[in-house]
Amino acid sequence: MDTNKAILILEDGTVLNGKSFGKKGIATGELCFNTGMTGYQEVFTDPSYYGQVVIMNCVHTGNYGVKKDEVESNSVKVKAVIGRDLEEKYSRFMADDSLQKYFEDQNVVAINEVDTRALVEHVRTKGAMNCIISSTEMNIDVLKQLLKEVPSMDGLELASLVSTNEPYTLGNENAALRVAVLDFGIKQNILNCLVERGAFVKVYNAKTEFETLEKFNPNGYFISNGPGDPAPMDYAISTVKNIMQSGKPLFGICLGHQLLALANGIPTFKMHHGHRGLNHPVKNIITGKSEITTQNHGFGIDPEAVKKSDIVEITHRNLNDDSIEGIRLKNKKAFSVQYHPEATPGPHDSRYLFDDFFAMMKN
Repeated sequence: MDTNKAILILEDGTVLNGKSFGKKGIATGELCFNTGMTGYQEVFTDPSYYGQVVIMNCVHTGNYGVKKDEVESNSVKVKAVIGRDLEEKYSRFMADDSLQKYFEDQNVVAINEVDTRALVEHVRTKGAMNCIISSTEMNIDVLKQLLKEVPSMDGLELASLVSTNEPYTLGNENAALRVAVLDFGIKQNILNCLVERGAFVKVYNAKTEFETLEKFNPNGYFISNGPGDPAPMDYAISTVKNIMQSGKPLFGICLGHQLLALANGIPTFKMHHGHRGLNHPVKNIITGKSEITTQNHGFGIDPEAVKKSDIVEITHRNLNDDSIEGIRLKNKKAFSVQYHPEATPGPHDSRYLFDDFFAMMKN
């Protein structure tokens, strides 16, 4: 038997063979794909990917190695990785280690030598679905039975599983502006963007009550990105409603965008296969300018419900599929975007949104 063999089985019965990479074992999750050509380590450590198996659409992944500081959290959060050429050798002399060693240390199961572009086309046609990867068990019937036990992402609450257990602070305690952050799986560079602009930041567990947040006496609130379905997050929706009632500025990104919508009666829905990559064009309807954005989401907000709302207005739209990428409230100091303006990896076109948030707090 080929000891380096690995197998990938999709929920629709598709079976693909490849080579084992990283840790040997079995991994399951929802299949998704990222079209970025760089920043793979930031992708793997993004908590928004928790519960998912990511296809790296770029042919070469791992060719510049890994570095300890190129992360968005303290560990790899993807469930597994699928690649065409997952590289053990790397060319960057500044790298700390190879992708192979990194995956072994982080207990990440991966499958290599898969036709990822054909697989991405399959997902784009059939939609997101669960999958299983194995480099230890090769019995297809056994693996299919294990796959049946994997829960659907639709209706799955995951944010509380990746949130900080204890609150912590960042920045200068004597700063003029204080920002309370609700952590549903926040990326490190979002926090960097807040601290770099001079804020004293305190990060709280996802289920922290509004009364506790207010004790920090913040000038504004940030609602973070995160994994899973926002609809079952009643605890978070309630907190967002309380923040809005306080009248203090609120800025939400990705899952935070969806929670702001839900708190204002706008339903969310599961997208066919989501948006994940570094080059998604978005138009700012307010300014008329376009932006190239970083994205990672599998849920969106209902456009018909937004049209009927008296208090929610659209600020940004996706130029590929016209989906809603940003909203603001007409009667409150609250706004959000579906994409990632902190952009690690990705272009910095949208970092002005952090400046808008700070201007809102100063005023």
